[in-house]
Amino acid sequence: MPQNVPSFAELLDRATESAVHLEMRDSYGVAGEADAFAHWQATGDVDDDPESPYWAPWTALVRSAIMRGVTVRRARIVSEPVSEYIRYEHAGTGVNVAAGEEVRWLPRRRASDIALPGNDFWLFDQRVIRWNHFDGEGASAGQDVSEDPAAAQLCAAAFTAVWDRAIPHDEYKIS
Repeated sequence: MPQNVPSFAELLDRATESAVHLEMRDSYGVAGEADAFAHWQATGDVDDDPESPYWAPWTALVRSAIMRGVTVRRARIVSEPVSEYIRYEHAGTGVNVAAGEEVRWLPRRRASDIALPGNDFWLFDQRVIRWNHFDGEGASAGQDVSEDPAAAQLCAAAFTAVWDRAIPHDEYKIS
């Protein structure tokens, strides 16, 4: 990651009102999740303990933001039937919810008329974007940060449109 790109933790620590995340891929190949995903594929067991060594840093970061009054929301656009990776992600989302995130799921067919950015993103306080880039296999290909007002407006509008249509995590059932 280039020196001039603040870390996610730094960006979340600077947020004063909101942090929203839009995920649009059906599969991610992030190296840090590989072992947990392989374990879930083999056993069906997922680490759903918010205090486990794997999750504790994330949940502490999110809880700290929420305690400062920052709303943290995540929306996922997914193809149906869902991919095996989305099944895994859904199984572990209780950790995000336990940390204080609000999470919703939107079937991709219901997103056809929404103008969406080309990449997943985090949007902080509706003005700072952290673009998450992935290669064709879903591995992280780096991040960029932008404060371009037009891009921030696109991200805010896209997230709101997705959020308004999406299904809360506790109601979204994977068949």
